[in-house]
Amino acid sequence: MKFKMPVFAEPNFAAPELIACPDAQTKPVVKAGVAPQNYHATTIFPEYYKINGQWTLLTQSRMDGVVVRHADGRLEVKEFRRLAVGDEVFAGRTEDGSEGILVHPDGFGPGAADCDTFAFRTGRSRETAYSRDYDRLYELLRYEKEHGYIVWVLGPAVVFDSDSKQAMVTLIENGYVDAILAGNALATHDLEGALFQTALGQDIYTQESKANGHYHHLDVLNRAREHGSLAEFVAANGIQDSVVAACVRTGVPMVLAGSIRDDGPLPEVFADVYAAQNAMRQHAKQATTVICLATQLHSIATGNMTPAYQVVEGVVRPVFIYSVDVSEFAVNKLKDRGSLSVTSIVTNIQDFLVHIQRQLV
Repeated sequence: MKFKMPVFAEPNFAAPELIACPDAQTKPVVKAGVAPQNYHATTIFPEYYKINGQWTLLTQSRMDGVVVRHADGRLEVKEFRRLAVGDEVFAGRTEDGSEGILVHPDGFGPGAADCDTFAFRTGRSRETAYSRDYDRLYELLRYEKEHGYIVWVLGPAVVFDSDSKQAMVTLIENGYVDAILAGNALATHDLEGALFQTALGQDIYTQESKANGHYHHLDVLNRAREHGSLAEFVAANGIQDSVVAACVRTGVPMVLAGSIRDDGPLPEVFADVYAAQNAMRQHAKQATTVICLATQLHSIATGNMTPAYQVVEGVVRPVFIYSVDVSEFAVNKLKDRGSLSVTSIVTNIQDFLVHIQRQLV
């Protein structure tokens, strides 16, 4: 099954109803961080703004932002907190072009409207057949390695097992990872496994709990903080079989977003949640494929800042998002939070990673 990129069909701007639409209007920001009344909030779908009689496609979008028109004509999606006094924000609550703003959800083909109204097994669960999803993902990743930007969102379960950890390292070293978004726990237990062969004190292969193993992750945090950076810690300890070490060797960026429950944290973990979000957004707005593994909070955060499309070399293409978790609730939560283009796979993520690595490398 060779991957074929879906072709985007733009709206018919020659239609009389779109020709008749007025230009979109903007309103100025009068207080920093506060959008003007009747602001337009962005969606995950392609959006067009009519400016001087011409429809302009918004690029590098995200949901729940607002659109600022700069003096040079450039359009930028901003989070509310980043609005500055004087920013010109597009206003309008309709999405059919009647206020100069057109949301186009069906550019890559019709959605569920073509399906039967009544049908069995339309949800995604442990009973779903995933064979075709896997085959499509193998081909997608082969394509994206050469043409896209693959972002992985990882929970600590990835490094709790020796085989899945090594599979992730192999994928990084073979060019299937362009960025990793994770938390303090992923990196901490990854490095714990490299130094002690444990995760939270349990052997990552035999599952045997080690004596004083509950000190291991704390020792990692303490020693890493002494070195001051992850790269220096990896070098000083000769660490090889590690997701963090593989990222250091290959130059793959890791954004580690802290949480209120973190120990340590490691050097380079973002303690400021909005600084972390800004750093994550730098990769989400480039992403063409996003794969979220066993981390509900980071998955939803990434999904909310990732559009359903990208413009690459002038061509509009879809963004593919996968959510993988052993919990049905977790994989479906991302779709419930607005990331409607997500493909959910209910499975053990250790098995998932090993399957992916063996097919690709």
